[in-house]
Amino acid sequence: MITVKITKEQSGRIHSFEMAGHANFAEHGKDLVCAAASAVSFGAVNAIIALTGETPEIQQGSDGGYLKVTFLNIPETNYDIQLIVQAMIVSLQTIEQDYGQHIKLIFNR
Repeated sequence: MITVKITKEQSGRIHSFEMAGHANFAEHGKDLVCAAASAVSFGAVNAIIALTGETPEIQQGSDGGYLKVTFLNIPETNYDIQLIVQAMIVSLQTIEQDYGQHIKLIFNR
């Protein structure tokens, strides 16, 4: 199962997200849950970099089963970054609705 931990600050600002695990929906290379979660998360990170000019702190596992992204609190770009991350979360929740046995979102403060 893929777990996505989203960490928020007291203010509600999203500080980071961490994806770990494998969906195990289908064999490697044919797993649409993994492909969808990867596309949504990497697409959001790429959009943040391209549209705001900011590069978050990114940590990846060598086997493809781990991604952690931490967002800097830069006032000039914070709103845009937060909007992109919130859109990513909505997309991941949509995947979770249909494939909840393979992906789980967890919100932490």
